[in-house]
Amino acid sequence: MFRFKHFTIEDEHTAMKIGTDGVLLGAWADVDGNSDILDVGTGSGLIAIMAAQRNAQADIVAIDIVEDAAAQARANVERCAWSRRIEVLCGDVNELNVERKFDHIVSNPPFFTETLQSPDEARRTARHATTLTYQDIVAVAERLLMPGGKLSVVLPYDAAMAFRGVAFEHLWLRRQMDVVTVEGGVPKRTLMEFQLCDRPLMPRCDTLVIQHRDGSYTEQYRTLTQDFYLNF
Repeated sequence: MFRFKHFTIEDEHTAMKIGTDGVLLGAWADVDGNSDILDVGTGSGLIAIMAAQRNAQADIVAIDIVEDAAAQARANVERCAWSRRIEVLCGDVNELNVERKFDHIVSNPPFFTETLQSPDEARRTARHATTLTYQDIVAVAERLLMPGGKLSVVLPYDAAMAFRGVAFEHLWLRRQMDVVTVEGGVPKRTLMEFQLCDRPLMPRCDTLVIQHRDGSYTEQYRTLTQDFYLNF
């Protein structure tokens, strides 16, 4: 069990365990003013729960194609203080049929598109873009976002440009933050926020460093995640 300040997460039945990527996206995504949020590939439900904590008005739909993950997310949601505003579904988001549109879609998507696949099927489904490609994510955003709606994702740094190329002329980059694990290193992850609109935007680009060389957390990282980690 992973304990945050205001909720707990169990992930023993999910292929992908709690990690920095999900926490970063859940803390960084701009959910202010959103009323309907969709979490694609919810896993343990972490990002959906973080969004509910940060936005007291939003209704959130969390979906995962893996039955065990959806069941785990549902159990985690039922224990949290915002369970009445979060609905967990099991299914393929490409086939999701809902009447309403969302003003924000968040996703920590599968990203190892070309590397050797894991022999564990559940982990392979969670980590590889075999059941949910970048093209799928963009198509889902085009179909399910309301005009002006946003898509926020966390990706490996070297995959960010490829994703941006897929989104080109459909979703325009609004914000980007490159993530450096240790001070002085190169970026390993990239957080990206796109907007569904008909013209290019001037994106705001920043860099986040998680740790100093001595292993202590930077003030920037503490500020971003302080509402969630117990020791911050």
